[in-house]
Amino acid sequence: MPIDAETTEATEIPAWVDAAEVGPEVARAAWTPAARDVLIGIAGKYHAVITFKELAASVQETTGIRTKQMMHHWVGDVLGRVAADCVSRDEPLLSSLCVTADGSVGDGYAVAVTTVRGKAPADGDDHAALERLACYKFFGANIPAGGGNPALTARLSARRTRLRKIAHEERVIPLCSKCQIAVPPSGICDNCD
Repeated sequence: MPIDAETTEATEIPAWVDAAEVGPEVARAAWTPAARDVLIGIAGKYHAVITFKELAASVQETTGIRTKQMMHHWVGDVLGRVAADCVSRDEPLLSSLCVTADGSVGDGYAVAVTTVRGKAPADGDDHAALERLACYKFFGANIPAGGGNPALTARLSARRTRLRKIAHEERVIPLCSKCQIAVPPSGICDNCD
């Protein structure tokens, strides 16, 4: 319980307020600069990212405004606002630093990029990797000699590698109709030429 310096009496200050009490707009307006601050901290560490769940918990803790609403209903809007703020400041998109538990930026990232930049990225995660590198450089991370490199998160990279391996193993290799030997990419059998 804090002490009021003027009266030296204890005053009650509620630790939390529910977003439903202040309204969603007030809550999101408060969470946006809190999210920006957290993301700037993440941007200061080369190849660092934060999950949506961690960011949601952090902004609620920082602002004292919490919600019982599921995170996926509001965190995308907050990150979209952070992205718009970044564009207004001529900064790389800090929202690229926020990922799902599996290491992807999710579908909402491409929506935010389209909204603030006017063009949808071909692949949201590849785009985010480039934006993250720009964030690390802009916000003072210790970049390795040579300028660093854009990178997918370790989890997403591993998942994509597994999927490529599975696709490679499951591909159908065309066989020559005459000799039943694999046909090269040219489509002309080397044996039956």
